[in-house]
Amino acid sequence: MKPDQYTPEEPISSIATALAPAALGIVRVSGKGCIELVSKVFSRPEALLKAAGNTLVYGWIIDKSPIDLIIDKSSSDLIRGSTQKIDEVMLAVYRVPKSFTGEDMVEIFCHGGVSVVTAIHNLLLKNGFRQANRGEYTFRAYINGKTDLTKAEAVREIIESHTDVSRSHAAGRLAGSLFEEIDSIKTLIINTLAAIEVEIEYPEDEETIADTFDRKDIETAIKRLQSLVDSWKGEKLYQDGARVVLAGKTNAGKSSLFNSMLKEERAIVSDIEGTTRDWLESWASINGIPVRLFDTAGLRQTEDKIEAQGVELSKNLANDADVVLYLVDSTLPLTPEDKDFIDNCREPLIVVMNKCDKDSLIKSENDKKKMLLRELRRQPPVCRISAKTGEGLSSLYDQITSILTRGIATERQQAGLGSQRQKEAVAEALECTKHALISADDNYTLDAVVQDLEDALDSLSEVTGDITPDDVLGTIFENFCVGK
Repeated sequence: MKPDQYTPEEPISSIATALAPAALGIVRVSGKGCIELVSKVFSRPEALLKAAGNTLVYGWIIDKSPIDLIIDKSSSDLIRGSTQKIDEVMLAVYRVPKSFTGEDMVEIFCHGGVSVVTAIHNLLLKNGFRQANRGEYTFRAYINGKTDLTKAEAVREIIESHTDVSRSHAAGRLAGSLFEEIDSIKTLIINTLAAIEVEIEYPEDEETIADTFDRKDIETAIKRLQSLVDSWKGEKLYQDGARVVLAGKTNAGKSSLFNSMLKEERAIVSDIEGTTRDWLESWASINGIPVRLFDTAGLRQTEDKIEAQGVELSKNLANDADVVLYLVDSTLPLTPEDKDFIDNCREPLIVVMNKCDKDSLIKSENDKKKMLLRELRRQPPVCRISAKTGEGLSSLYDQITSILTRGIATERQQAGLGSQRQKEAVAEALECTKHALISADDNYTLDAVVQDLEDALDSLSEVTGDITPDDVLGTIFENFCVGK
C-alpha cells in the first residue's frame, strides 16, 4: 500500500499476536477517537474514558448488538438478548503524544484463543474501526515524528532475526545508533557547507578553490561513509543467513551431524543405506550467524528411482550452497566418488572426517589429515569430528565462520546499515562527497562543490526519512506485518 493511501488519524484495528492458541492475545487500535470507540464495547466505559495515559483498565469486552437465542429447536419461541460477553480483558491506554504511533491507542489483552481474538477484532471493525494495513502503525509513528526510517526498518529486522547477534544488531539500530551516525556525518558536511557559503558571500583572495575550506571534515565524512558502506555485507549475512549443505556418501553421518548442529533429533539416523531420500532443512546458529542447514540424501549409485531423485537434488543443493560440508567416514578409505565430488565441487567446501571416536588405528590427527589430502587434487580445509560425541564441532564452526566472513569486518564499534535501500543511499552520498573534493582539487567553482555536498545531504536524508519519495516509503512499510 502506498503512503498516500493511508488515512492518518482514522481509527484502525489489528490483531497484534499470532493467530494460534496461546495464553494471551493482543488486539491493537490507534487513531483519533479510538478510546471512545472502544468504550462502546467495554463493560466499564466511564473508567476507560477517564483513564490516564499509560494505565491499565480491567473489564469485559461486550457485544451490545441484539442477539436471538433459540430456546427450543422444536419451537419458534426466541429470547432477545441485549448484550453478550466476549472475554475478560485488560486494556492498556495510551494518550497523545506518549504512544508508539503518537496518537491515542488502546491495546486489548485478552485470552489467546483464536476464536476469542478474532471475535474481539471483528467486533471493533463493526463499531467504527477499519482493518490496519501492513506497517501502518509504524508508518504513523514515522509521520508523527516518533521514529525515523532507520528505527522503523529495525522493527522489522528484530521480528525477522534468527540469532541473538542479528537481533542485537537490529536492536542497536532501533535504539538510534545508525540515526546518530548519519546525523553526525551530516553535521560534518553542513559545517563545511556553512564555511563555503561564507566564502561565497564574502570572497577573499585565495590561490585555489581548495584553499577556501577545511578539508578535514569532508575527509572524515568520507572515511565514515565508507565504513558504513562496508558494513552492509556483514549485516546482510546476519540478516539473510547462509546456506550450508551437508553432503557425502550414505552412512557418512550427515543426519547425525544435522541433529547435533540443531541440538535436536530432526533427521532419522540409521545404519541402513539410503534412509535419507529427500533433503531436510532447518535454521541453525553458527557463532551467531544464521544458517539454513540442509541434510541431503547420500550420494551413491542406486536403482531406486525415488532415492536417485534425492541424490540429484542433493547435488543441486550443493551447487547453490555458500558452504558445503562433505562428510567422509574416517574409518574407511576415500572412494572414487568421494574424490570426484571433492575435487570438482565449485562451492567453498570443508571435508569433514566424521566418526573420529572410532578411527583410533592412526595415532596422529595431522597424519590422518595428510593421508586424506594426499589422495586429492585440491587441498580443501579438513576437520575431524564425531557427530555422535560432539568432538571437533567447535573447530568445524570456526572454519565455517571463517569462510562465510571472509572479507567481512564482523567486529565493529559503530553502527551498521540495515537494508539495501540504506546501502544504496549511503553509497550515493559517499560518491557525492568524494566528488566534492575532486571538484575542489580541480579548481571548479565553489557552486559545484556546494552542489555535490548538498546532493550528499539529500542522500543521507533519504536514509533517515527527512527526504523520502513516496514509492520508497511504500516499499518499506508494505513488507511489515499487519500488527506493526
